[in-house]
Amino acid sequence: MIAKTKYIPDGKKALKELPILHYLDAEYVYYPVTSARCPEGETCVRGGQFVKVGEVVGTRKGAFFEQPMHATVSGEVVGYEKHIDQSGKLVDCLIVKNDKKYELLPSIVDRTDVEIERLTKEEYIQIIKDAGLVGLGGSAFPTYIKLETKDPIEVVIANGVECEPNLISDYGVMINHPKEVIQGLIYAMKASGAKKGVIAIKKKYKEIEERMNFALKEFTDYNIEVVKVGNYYPQGWELAMIKNAIGISIPQGELLSKYGVLNFNVSTLQSIYAAVKKRLPVLERLFTVSGDGVFNSNFRARIGTLVSNLVELTGGYKDVEKPKVMILGGPMMGTNIQRDDVVMTHTTTSLIVLNEQPEKEEACVHCASCVYSCPVQIQPVQIMNAYKVRDKDALKMLEVNKCIECGLCSYVCPSKIHLTEYMRSGKRFAGK
Repeated sequence: MIAKTKYIPDGKKALKELPILHYLDAEYVYYPVTSARCPEGETCVRGGQFVKVGEVVGTRKGAFFEQPMHATVSGEVVGYEKHIDQSGKLVDCLIVKNDKKYELLPSIVDRTDVEIERLTKEEYIQIIKDAGLVGLGGSAFPTYIKLETKDPIEVVIANGVECEPNLISDYGVMINHPKEVIQGLIYAMKASGAKKGVIAIKKKYKEIEERMNFALKEFTDYNIEVVKVGNYYPQGWELAMIKNAIGISIPQGELLSKYGVLNFNVSTLQSIYAAVKKRLPVLERLFTVSGDGVFNSNFRARIGTLVSNLVELTGGYKDVEKPKVMILGGPMMGTNIQRDDVVMTHTTTSLIVLNEQPEKEEACVHCASCVYSCPVQIQPVQIMNAYKVRDKDALKMLEVNKCIECGLCSYVCPSKIHLTEYMRSGKRFAGK
């Protein structure tokens, strides 16, 4: 009998034991003018201009919103180059030569507790909008738009599950900065009117539970609790996490706010804290270089740093004579890339480098492993076959758009069929 696959090796134990190196020595930093959510953009600085940390250097433009771009170092604007962004695409990037002084804009000073206490919902939202905050769990969806909802919100969830293998950015935030996560959660509660906060973590993270509960002793005026959810994959998917954390089942495609819920990644909540308290945009992220084809290391580096710089600092690639497979992000949902001149953006947290082990794709053996393991209960092989013959009606009938691209179908397939890629292609084709 075919069993449902829920537990996969997460590869995190060794990575969590590595030190985090704070890297501030990049000679140049690069800011993509566009992004996956913002296909247009423009800069507002010119060559030779000196910028300071936190200064707006441009604006990215989406379909119904705009996002400011901020300098994360001080230095001189020197031009443009093309580099790879989080989506794996080659994009235009503004270049700033880092003077390594990290001078802040004079307007960037801490707000007092009294000032914060006086903030209205609208003012919280404007602060978050001006800071250009987005979902740091990978969605890159503008944070302020979630908070603008007119629906009554009862609970805000801090999602600290981070179920994707090899990723430890959120773990690092929770273990090293629990108070900032909690304070950001409180600000999100105030901005949304929610009376309750929930911090969702994996059951196996005993150390995170202890850190958070200890930190919560300073925030007894607020109704916030730590809730443990399953260790399986993809428990971090927000609908599964919400159901297991607070018992609310939300149909796929529905807005969470209609059910009185808002969900934020824990790193996003830390960024809310920095924006409200420190008047800062996102300046740094934890970035992990891992895999058997490279020396493994953890870094905290400025947004705009080239990943190739970090790879060099690790000691470079192992077994250089062997072909490499490079994945930006996690092994299940990440993006394959062909070169390492990737720019660290808000949602860039990991590069996995593997020594290539060619596997031959075989014919489907109709074992149904992909069907049993699919968290949204669709039929990957049927969808693959419909896509191969370009049957748009069949793709819609098979509900291809329900796919969350978790990668489980490819992972469990004994025939090594790249089913997840067929799901992506099917979604794109059905949407045309």
